[in-house]
Amino acid sequence: MADNTTTLVLGGTGKTGRRVIEQLTARDIRTRSASRTGETPFDWLDRSTWEPALADVRAVYLVYLQDLGHPDAAPHIRDFLRLAASRGVERVVMLSARGWDAAHPAEQAVRDAGIDWTILRPTWFAQNFSEDMFLPSILGGELRLPTADGHEPFIDAEDVAAVAVAALTEDGHSGQVYELSGPRLLTFGDAVALIAKATGRDVRYTPISSEEFIADLLQAGLTAEEAPVVDGLLGIIARGGNAYLSDGVQRALGREPRDFAGFAERTADTGAWHA
Repeated sequence: MADNTTTLVLGGTGKTGRRVIEQLTARDIRTRSASRTGETPFDWLDRSTWEPALADVRAVYLVYLQDLGHPDAAPHIRDFLRLAASRGVERVVMLSARGWDAAHPAEQAVRDAGIDWTILRPTWFAQNFSEDMFLPSILGGELRLPTADGHEPFIDAEDVAAVAVAALTEDGHSGQVYELSGPRLLTFGDAVALIAKATGRDVRYTPISSEEFIADLLQAGLTAEEAPVVDGLLGIIARGGNAYLSDGVQRALGREPRDFAGFAERTADTGAWHA
């Protein structure tokens, strides 16, 4: 008989995935990290990797590493969760994003799977400044973005992981959609200023046009199809589309979310922002 006691973490090497694994492990919960480069191979585009990843799994942290708004996302998720349900999976927690209407068909595939579900819709991660996306620019001393003076309530990935772990392991989260944000609105200039203060480095934010930004992205190696997508997401911030707070962390965890200033201070102590 299958021993369905394992929690499968898709995207287990990513920003939230590895934190979910760390927090589950701290609770002595057996985990399986699955990704294209992880200890368990998993690829959404290679269905032969799906069933081995699901062996003895009770719950799944679902991260769709391709474009969640792509037309293929919902069918892939629907088929994967159909297989998961047939293998005894009881619970799924999906990482989506706040304000991303294109992701709604994929979210609906999770709702329709016949498994207890929870959907997480975070804002932009604070860790985008420290782990990849904006890190080279911070190290170079200047972050150039088309976000103007738009505000964003950056969420700490540790909080996203904490909500995911609660939903994976505790009762009371089934059927919930948690929109997750930090506790206050910041411009990118505000965020960079907090990083400069925490590190003692001269780091500045420079607002630029979409045309300049796309040119920067193309020079950095993005394709002509990818660059406008990134520009469009940041354009939402410039237009004020993300300038509001959400209470998902408070609802799920019963506490306030972590503030960006604390994130900047903790990260500065690690040396991540020193070239």
